[in-house]
Amino acid sequence: MTKFLSEVQAAEFLCCSVAKMQRDRRLGSKIPYVKIGRSVRYRLADLERYIEQQTYTSTVQYGKGVQNGR
Repeated sequence: MTKFLSEVQAAEFLCCSVAKMQRDRRLGSKIPYVKIGRSVRYRLADLERYIEQQTYTSTVQYGKGVQNGR
């Protein structure tokens, strides 16, 4: 079963503000979201995948766009 989080819950999960989540969506977020009526929802699995994609072992990696040692 898919677990959905509200915009507020997703922001708390990522330790950021709701305003950042809204800005990212407006600018073309890397985090997929679902619109259900007027509500925005995030799949927990998508948030966890996003976190994995943002994991680095060196400052050189994110400066060149290389992620997860690739």
